[in-house]
Amino acid sequence: MSSLPEFVGVILAGQRPGRVDALAEAAGVANKNLVPIQGAPLVRHVVDALAATPGLSRLRIVVEPGTAPLIDAVLPHGGRVQIDYVPAANNLADSVYAAVEGVGDMPILVTTGDNVLLTPGAVVDVLAVLRGGADVSLAMASRESVLAAHPEGQRRFYKFSDDAYSNCNLYAFAGPAATTAAESFRSGGQFAKKPMRMIMALGPLNLALMLMGQLSLRGALKRLGRRFRLKVEPVVLADGAHAIDVDNARTFAVAETLLARRAMADAA
Repeated sequence: MSSLPEFVGVILAGQRPGRVDALAEAAGVANKNLVPIQGAPLVRHVVDALAATPGLSRLRIVVEPGTAPLIDAVLPHGGRVQIDYVPAANNLADSVYAAVEGVGDMPILVTTGDNVLLTPGAVVDVLAVLRGGADVSLAMASRESVLAAHPEGQRRFYKFSDDAYSNCNLYAFAGPAATTAAESFRSGGQFAKKPMRMIMALGPLNLALMLMGQLSLRGALKRLGRRFRLKVEPVVLADGAHAIDVDNARTFAVAETLLARRAMADAA
């Protein structure tokens, strides 16, 4: 792990304008990423995982300006990593572009503020693929591994010819130029909930081949990469818990259970 090059971490923590998140409302906080879980706000768990990863040079948190001071108040200060706040844009693609402005040619790791089960090992695995020549890498977990982590962890999976997978909301880019792949998220990343978003990202032919079971995960990403003239590689993580983020009350309860199990294992 110590041989990893320096990288920039980006946490997407913005909340859509006008949207009232049920978890935030129930917890009495302004932004879902401030909802407490296992003794700390969601975003604090993500920051801690990135801060524990060797090579993190700086951290940028993308969030609405009014929420930035609230997040800053719950994060550690005085460490080796500088934390900057970037105003969230109206969509994920422009938020990513804003976050990577001025970072030079360093690799960029992007995740979300509710990805509370993130581990340094997963970050290392996704970044390592870039050293093999990939422009973009993204973490996935097989349906079997996700359900093994918790049977209620996920209910939607992307079906490919080789297996069914869930997205882990963890992406690495070889540099700012590679973030053009973030265009696939311009209308949002919830492809399983909004099929039109997948059509826009993959194109109708690629989506049709996928739905007919003609494409493997790697084959689908290769085709996606051609749309952006980039080499896109998947990283299939062994621990399916990485595919479980906090979207609603059900996944909050699942994540809380898994975090408690990890704490008990660490203390043993």
